[in-house]
Amino acid sequence: MIRLGWLSLGIVCVGLGIVGAILPLMPTTIFLILAMGCFARSSPRLEARLLDHPRFGPTLRAWRRDGAMSRRAKAMACGGIATGYAIFLVTVRPTTIVLAMVALVMTGCAIYIATRPTATS
Repeated sequence: MIRLGWLSLGIVCVGLGIVGAILPLMPTTIFLILAMGCFARSSPRLEARLLDHPRFGPTLRAWRRDGAMSRRAKAMACGGIATGYAIFLVTVRPTTIVLAMVALVMTGCAIYIATRPTATS
């Protein structure tokens, strides 16, 4: 039953990753990293398919091996965070405390991303 749960969650994460590949502000790689972890606990065959994927495989292998991201991925992720914050600011018009809390969380995420090792290839 637990294995089936991990498998189901992995499939959902792959689906979200596919949606993220199509929609500009939704992330792709994080969902595929999560799917890879789920498949590692449920389906080695599906995990291997993700790791061997021609487009996403190198990124997933670099993350698994070194926790590394390419410079481009870091720039895209931090740019997406900044864009998301700007959209939040304009559309929600939050109170100062909410604005500060969201800024703090997003800044923390950007710092985490920026401090990951840089993938060489």
